[in-house]
Amino acid sequence: MTSKQPIGLLDSGFGGLTVASEVLRQLPQENILYVGDNLRCPYGSREPDEVKRYLFQIMDFLAEQGVKMIIIACNTATAAGLEEARTRYKIPVLGVITPGSRAAISATQSERVGVIGTDVTIQSDSYRREIHRLNPRLYVVNQSCPPFVQLVEEDRTEAPEAHPLVASYLAPLQQEGIDTLILGCTHYPLLAPLIGEVMGEGVKLISSAEETAREASTILQLKHLLNADNPAPQHRFFTTGDADYFQRVGSRWLKREIDVTGIVLGP
Repeated sequence: MTSKQPIGLLDSGFGGLTVASEVLRQLPQENILYVGDNLRCPYGSREPDEVKRYLFQIMDFLAEQGVKMIIIACNTATAAGLEEARTRYKIPVLGVITPGSRAAISATQSERVGVIGTDVTIQSDSYRREIHRLNPRLYVVNQSCPPFVQLVEEDRTEAPEAHPLVASYLAPLQQEGIDTLILGCTHYPLLAPLIGEVMGEGVKLISSAEETAREASTILQLKHLLNADNPAPQHRFFTTGDADYFQRVGSRWLKREIDVTGIVLGP
C-alpha cells in the first residue's frame, strides 16, 4: 500500500456523508471513495445477516478500487459486521460505534447517556456494551428511531411532519434525565437541529464523525500511510440508487459539488 491510495467510506445511503465531511475537513489531502447503497436503504429494518451481505459486497468493491482503509460509516453495518470484516480484509477497517462511545463518555457530566439508532443497532445493544466496556458506571438508555433515516433519504428534514415525528420518538428519552445523546446512525446528524430543538440545550448531541476521522488519521499516521503531499485530491462518489438525486442532495449537504457514478452490486 502507498499513501496515495484513497480512503474508502460506505453507508446505506446519504448518512455516511457526515463522516465523509469530517474526513475531508481533518484530512484535506486524502483522496476518498464513497459508496452509498441508496437502492437498498434503509438497512436498519433488515436482518443482520442481510446487512452483512450488503456490507461485504460494498467492501469488495472498495477493495477492488485499491483503497488503503475502509470506514464503515454506518452504525447498522458496524453493529452487524465490523468484527468479521476485520478478519476478511487486510487493510484497516474502522467502524463508528467505538469512536461515538468514547466521545459520549468524555461529554457526559451526569453519567446518563441516551442512544438513538435503527432497529438493528439498538437491538444489537452495541453502544451500551461498548460504553460499559470503557466505563461501567454510566447509565445508558436506548431508543430505536427507524423513520429518521427515511426523513433524510427523502430529503424531508425540514418538512412540516418532521418535527412532530421526531418529538414523538424522542419523548421517552426526555424522561430519563440524560445530558448526552448519541446520534447512533450517521443519518441522524442531518437532523441534528431538529433533534437539538426537541431535546433542549441541556442535552449534548454526539456524532461519531469527528472522533472517527481522528482515529483514521492516527491509524494512517502509525502505518505511514498519511497522504501529506497531495495538493489536488480526487474524490469519487458512487451510489446504487439514482446518481442525479445523490449528486444534487449530496452536493448540498457536503457544501461542494460532487460527481456521482451509479453502480450495480450483487443481489
